[in-house]
Amino acid sequence: MSGAKPMKDPLDLLDLASVLTDEEREIQATVAKFLADRVRPHIGEWFENAHFARELAPELGKLGVLGMHLEGYGCAGTNAVSYGLACLELEAADSGFRSFVSVQGSLSMYSIWKWGSEEQKREWLPRLAAGEAIGCFDLTEPDFGSNPSGMRTRAVRDGGDWILNGSKMWITNGGIADVATVWAQTEDGVRGFLVPRGTPGFTTQDIKQKMSLRASITSELYFDSVRLPDSARLPLAEGLRGPLSCLNEARFGILFGAVGAARDSLQAAIEYADSRVQFDKPISAFQLTQKKLADMTVSLGSAALLALHLGRLKDQGRIRPEQISVGKLNNVREAIAIARECRSVLGANGISLEYSPLRHANNLESVLTYEGTNEMHTLVVGQAITGYPAFR
Repeated sequence: MSGAKPMKDPLDLLDLASVLTDEEREIQATVAKFLADRVRPHIGEWFENAHFARELAPELGKLGVLGMHLEGYGCAGTNAVSYGLACLELEAADSGFRSFVSVQGSLSMYSIWKWGSEEQKREWLPRLAAGEAIGCFDLTEPDFGSNPSGMRTRAVRDGGDWILNGSKMWITNGGIADVATVWAQTEDGVRGFLVPRGTPGFTTQDIKQKMSLRASITSELYFDSVRLPDSARLPLAEGLRGPLSCLNEARFGILFGAVGAARDSLQAAIEYADSRVQFDKPISAFQLTQKKLADMTVSLGSAALLALHLGRLKDQGRIRPEQISVGKLNNVREAIAIARECRSVLGANGISLEYSPLRHANNLESVLTYEGTNEMHTLVVGQAITGYPAFR
């Protein structure tokens, strides 16, 4: 027992760093250091007080993580694995910060980058990449989440303009966004529109009393006869293919991010088990505690390997939506189980914000649901296996 030291990073057991490039490791370390300096010392307080540190947006822009996997317009143009590793570190600090970066880069910015006009890209992408402007992505409605084709928000032609009416729900960044990507039904199917803050008829209301993602802004958005020029429409987006392509980008970040939340929870449990003495020895020396830690380390390693494999497929241009569903389904499910079990290792101390596992578990309850519920991803995988769509 004398001189024994616990493993600092449980992912070291499988030597995952050895399969990364020097650039990927450097990006991951840079993001981790920023979070250690600017987020970790305050995150417990921010979570307790339901505070999002908006002032960090320009710093995240300077760090280069906003839209980092996009090319041009002030974006870093990194590979998919590097973006995933950044998401891993962000969510290891708190899911709220990974959510902010995901929505900014993979939903708001990606929707403009993929489906927008050259004028829209030049107007918004450099500002969003720098964190000078904040974006949100408006698809979910009060009555339509898993079935976006039923959305009631509608845009109707009025001469050369559009009149937008409806509402959106559970929108990350909604209350602080400078521009909203809004998806609406039209006579020609679903279309996307860019709605700047301050447009007459566009209002927001933040959702309070959350038990999850408290260090993040979540809002309702309302559109009351909002008049938009045709130049506000995303010209290349036709049908649900537009918003669903953006969601796949965000889900990719989530399957890495979940690994970060699980890793941070497990690190906290390992450190605590080494320092907590019962019956004259650390609880990490007891068989039942070691079983918990060993099982969680194996699950974490498997999730991390899956994330890296899918990242390599994405970098090769070979990844398919159902493969992303496999990653999101598995990794979030494993992460929330790990966070809950880690809380049990900490005993009564585990309910305190001094320790991260229960905060991560609470946050992961939201991650389990958004960007496609656990059930929907299960059915996506089921259809890929059997060929039968069982959504209805």
